[in-house]
Amino acid sequence: MANELPPCPACNSPYTYESGALLTCPECAHEWSADDTDADVDSGSVIKDSAGNVLTDGDSVTVVKDLKVKGSATAIKVGTKVRNIRLVDGPDGHDIDAKVDGFGQVFLKSSVVKKAN
Repeated sequence: MANELPPCPACNSPYTYESGALLTCPECAHEWSADDTDADVDSGSVIKDSAGNVLTDGDSVTVVKDLKVKGSATAIKVGTKVRNIRLVDGPDGHDIDAKVDGFGQVFLKSSVVKKAN
């Protein structure tokens, strides 16, 4: 094939496909522009929120579903804004370390937050 697509820069999967102006990986859901030769991804460490927005250290996020907290009688409610997050490789797939008002320091999964404006 003369028009072979490059492998995914995040996970090195050979199964990339074109999705409009972007290239997409079906295995890790990474999207990048075909024009990006360096594809600023360091070994798949891109963390996305529940809407697919890329998260970075210092972002503010909003919780998209009620979260039960171990050791607490109350839950973190939908719409709770969490400021100044830190991206980490935490326990059990939790990839956000943040301080939530009324709960203190907690680990969150990126799948239960949405990037705030």
